[in-house]
Amino acid sequence: MPGDDRILRDHLLELLRGGSAHIDFKSAMKDFPPELYGKKPEGTPYSAWQLLEHLRIALHDILDFCVNPKYTAMEWPEDFWPKDAAPPSNEAWRSSVRAIEADIAEFERLTGDPHSNLYAKIPWGDGQTLLREILLAADHNSYHLGQLVMLKKQLEA
Repeated sequence: MPGDDRILRDHLLELLRGGSAHIDFKSAMKDFPPELYGKKPEGTPYSAWQLLEHLRIALHDILDFCVNPKYTAMEWPEDFWPKDAAPPSNEAWRSSVRAIEADIAEFERLTGDPHSNLYAKIPWGDGQTLLREILLAADHNSYHLGQLVMLKKQLEA
């Protein structure tokens, strides 16, 4: 049936949620030892905290761009990477995890809503579509979740 994009939306939801070829967010975060949050193996540019916060900041920025007509672009790279290697508290880590979960859920809601036009240009952008931003969010999440899993393995070795 022309115009039916349910299959595309289902595939996008699968990509956002993780699984298949990509780890899902909950699995990547499960049992991440608090004593490793701020550690960096030799030669590694970022700690787990810095990667997690970068993921949170960037994901929220992409979501904000999608839904906020008053969106203001952040400065790259200074606004996207925390300077401190360790979180100020374990609660800060948990808060970051909850914020990412909430933003992923909002992307899932937008993706699954048949009234969300995946193909229309975002009016305050310069050619981007919701489809492009969903793909960007999923790709970015997958990349940094892979880094977090690898970092955890290195630190636990």
